[in-house]
Amino acid sequence: MKNFKQYATALRKDVLNWIQETSELDILVGIPSFNNEDTIRNVVEKVAEGLHAYYPNLRKAIFVSDGGSLDNTREEAEAANVPKDVHLKVSIYRGIPGKGTSFRAVFEMAERCKVDVCAVFDSDLRSISPEWVKHMTEPILENKVDFLAPYYLRHKYDGTITNHIVYPITRALFGKDVRQPIGGDFGFSGQLASFYAHQDVWNTDVAKFGIDIWMTVSAIAEGYRIGQAKLGAKIHDPKDPAEDLGPMFQQVVSTLFFLIGQYENYWKNVQETVSVPLFNELSEIPKIPPVAVTLSKMEREFIDGFEHFRPLYETVLSLENFHGLEKVYQQVKSGEGLHFGAELWSKILYDFVFTYQTWSRNRRRLVSIITPLYFGRSGSFCREVQDMSNEEAETVILEQAKVFEQNKGYLLDKLSAWE
Repeated sequence: MKNFKQYATALRKDVLNWIQETSELDILVGIPSFNNEDTIRNVVEKVAEGLHAYYPNLRKAIFVSDGGSLDNTREEAEAANVPKDVHLKVSIYRGIPGKGTSFRAVFEMAERCKVDVCAVFDSDLRSISPEWVKHMTEPILENKVDFLAPYYLRHKYDGTITNHIVYPITRALFGKDVRQPIGGDFGFSGQLASFYAHQDVWNTDVAKFGIDIWMTVSAIAEGYRIGQAKLGAKIHDPKDPAEDLGPMFQQVVSTLFFLIGQYENYWKNVQETVSVPLFNELSEIPKIPPVAVTLSKMEREFIDGFEHFRPLYETVLSLENFHGLEKVYQQVKSGEGLHFGAELWSKILYDFVFTYQTWSRNRRRLVSIITPLYFGRSGSFCREVQDMSNEEAETVILEQAKVFEQNKGYLLDKLSAWE
């Protein structure tokens, strides 16, 4: 990563002055933004409506933490219709451009304003409602949990990085069944916001797309109480898994692998996965918009990647897993399609997790060569569930997560042998 100046705070002077004038708050909602002029006003207005309706007697504010948008995002946010009892501040943060730095500014404002609860919502949300504010804050205000992850109903092709990498690994290693550990929208206590603000991670991938998984895993491993809030469907700007997810993939997976090393003593002692409390019952099942996929492109990415990185795969993977991967490649080349099962996928990812911890060379390069394999597993899953409903496809995801749990010993054995 390019070296950026490390600022003592992500908050600019105008924000610090605003905090002094506003004084203490009970509740803060942060909205990270960058070039979201088409959606930001609606998000701000829905959040403001929720704060006004559900917390009339609390001191409350919205902070739009912008990454220097080149469109009218900030102007649209400031033009939002906000009740008089809801403070609104729109400003550009300081530091590495990225969602994580935007969140850093929110954490710091939460600490300085001594808030009881904080929530963050993506600025491209189209399905957000005023009720989301209540759902993501009330259990924390009632002292039931310290951290809330979102629990969405999603299309079977949406969230492929979550479904095939982040969710099964987080669940298997850290022992908490958090279905959307990188869901983008979170609630957390003021105490946890202060913890986040004081961590020295703002010159790493955490400052970018690594922020979501860092928040979730840190909350789990540091012993905070974890919950999930049912929010219905998340309608935003989803991407075809075959499109270029390069930067996001790199930053999320690198951060996850780093956290596995940082908290090794924690997860090695996790014996089982436990359920995480779910808050809020949905009154009706929402409509979930379809997500398009390009299976042929995923197959091509897998084939090209295997041919290009074959020598590295032979180095990283066990002999048995490499031969299994080679068989998948040969089947695709022969026109049989992608058949990349969860058993092989879990052990291959564990090979990479192990190698990452012991790798003395370029770790970013190591993570980047997982991408073609991710396309292979995602394409295989899409083929497997193409005639299934979203609910039926979800059972396939849950079964895959159980496979990762069953094969956790494979990773532990590799680490023990190395040590």
